[in-house]
Amino acid sequence: MEFKPHDYQRYAIERIISDSALGLFLDMGLGKTVITLTAINDLRYNRWAVSRCLVVAPKKVAEATWIYEAAKWDHLKHLRIIPVLGSAKKRIQALLTPGDIWVTNRENVPWLVDYYRNSWPFDMVILDESSSFKNHRSKRFRALKLVRSRIKRLVALTGTPAPNGLEDLWAQIYLLDGGTRLGKTISSYRDSFFTQDYAHPGQMYRTYSPQDGADKRIKEAISDICVSMKAEDYLQLPEYIEDVVPIALDAKARKAYDALEKEMLLEVDDQTITAGSAAVLNGKLLQLCSGAVYDGDGRVADLHTCKIEAFWEVVEQLHGEHALVFYWFQHERDRLLAALANTPLRVRVYQSPTDERDWNAGEVDILLAHPASCAYGLNLQLGGRHCIWFGYPNWNLELFQQANARLYRQGQKYPVISHMLVVQKGMDEMVVDALHAKGDTQESLMQALKAKIKKAKEKSKCKR
Repeated sequence: MEFKPHDYQRYAIERIISDSALGLFLDMGLGKTVITLTAINDLRYNRWAVSRCLVVAPKKVAEATWIYEAAKWDHLKHLRIIPVLGSAKKRIQALLTPGDIWVTNRENVPWLVDYYRNSWPFDMVILDESSSFKNHRSKRFRALKLVRSRIKRLVALTGTPAPNGLEDLWAQIYLLDGGTRLGKTISSYRDSFFTQDYAHPGQMYRTYSPQDGADKRIKEAISDICVSMKAEDYLQLPEYIEDVVPIALDAKARKAYDALEKEMLLEVDDQTITAGSAAVLNGKLLQLCSGAVYDGDGRVADLHTCKIEAFWEVVEQLHGEHALVFYWFQHERDRLLAALANTPLRVRVYQSPTDERDWNAGEVDILLAHPASCAYGLNLQLGGRHCIWFGYPNWNLELFQQANARLYRQGQKYPVISHMLVVQKGMDEMVVDALHAKGDTQESLMQALKAKIKKAKEKSKCKR
């Protein structure tokens, strides 16, 4: 696919190339991955300014997103992206593999710094979701601080740099400039911009409140090193944005998925498959992607948690913005509720006009909804601008479009971003491709299923 950057994307690319340290505070869905990869590619192959680049990201993002984005765009397909994940042995093997970009999850940063000690090899580091480094006491912050002097270029990417208040900014900006703008220590930062709150009897931790005008002074102090971009600030953006979130199954989940998929495919004849049998098969394969499947007795058999983990990472990156979450099977709803049960988020399953009213009033953080129950007539545009597709409505294009239209409709003040969780090399990919094509979705999936069935049977014959 050819990359034709928007003006804001072109500006962001130029800033990454020109600045040795940059905070790029870019909303989810606005293309921060392709922006960063394009800049790295230019620095690596056109300017010879960097040799080894490290990306630190949330786990599910590290597994799939950066590799997926590079493969997606014509000008980036040559980039060698190496995931540094799994056991210590696998990580070391990955680090020794020739490449351009190495991607690891944030929990591995202390191990990585300790592994290289005084031989830190990465001259460029990208912090994907830099707000995960906001805690100056965390091991990951302290580890990266130790090698900061050996990093020539550092880019901090996030949509919300201060999710819990201005105090969250200090550690992230320190990694960019070593304390030049906001102070060498957290104490000096607090002295300059905050006032200590009155301590109540039994209070274990000190709390601080921003001084009058602190927000403005902090923004002025970091304005030269940070670029803040909100989706609503850029009128040239489309009003509806699709953000495909690729999900890579781990080895155990992939093995189980492949085995069950093959078993199901071999049960169907590709020559006589009907719309009805295709719908059933398609539904089963979509269940496998979501992580669980109904057995013959209607009981739920758990398969993997990869999609749940990816869902949770997306929710974390929203930093408090509300999300309308679509599920298709009841076990998807139940597993989502279980995953959200022990969080402070206000979660609701859409059932009645009361839920619609409370959502629009801002009293619901996560609203779970079945597309068929809310695809028509509901006005949910006042409650949020993010929707997350956890499960998909088989090949029903109209239902998909109408469900998105609950947020993307008259009265919505901001661009709507639809985050689509897609398991790679699974039925998810076929459904999403068919929905994107906006043609005869049912026919597209019928042909795709026939091809899958035929391939599975050919492989089975070869093994006999």
